[in-house]
Amino acid sequence: MDGSGPGQKPMAGEGPSGRLVLVVGPSGAGKDAVMSGAKARLADDPDMRFPKRMVTRAVSGSEDHDSCDAATFARLASDGAFVLTWEAHGLSYGLPASILNMVHQGKTVVMNGSRTVIAAARAIVPTVAVEITAPAEVLAARIAARGRASDGGADGRLKRSEEIGPVAACDVVIDNSGTLRDAIDRFVAVLRADRVA
Repeated sequence: MDGSGPGQKPMAGEGPSGRLVLVVGPSGAGKDAVMSGAKARLADDPDMRFPKRMVTRAVSGSEDHDSCDAATFARLASDGAFVLTWEAHGLSYGLPASILNMVHQGKTVVMNGSRTVIAAARAIVPTVAVEITAPAEVLAARIAARGRASDGGADGRLKRSEEIGPVAACDVVIDNSGTLRDAIDRFVAVLRADRVA
């Protein structure tokens, strides 16, 4: 179910000094490319973390994630391994619970997420939601070009983007219909900006 999760709360004691930057947006928007570019550019910054999410899909060259089967995912979720989980396109997605400690240690934790879990994330840790998007025709062309079988049809993925319904507003919107470098520049500026509590 979208937006589900084990419901972990922040650790007792002082509030977190870091933040979660949740990167969201429709399929084909180029989220992984923008995040990868930012990760390379910020590789020497000890306060930036780019942990991997878990997906019940085989690892591919177009997305940097950890992979497991559905049964393993369900067991991990039951054991509290994820701080947030959701389902989309017949797949399960989970953000590792380890990101809570990173945020409490003052790190900026950058994760590929979903618009459906923005509100849940904000209830757990300070969260900046960044939407990366592009016009529909650009999204369709990119989905078709990557030809990832587990994605299903481009029409289905675009339709889901339209049918998600009301979600929490994003703090920043980046149009990635221009050059990838421009989108990375904007994203890096967000990551380097003063932290949002």
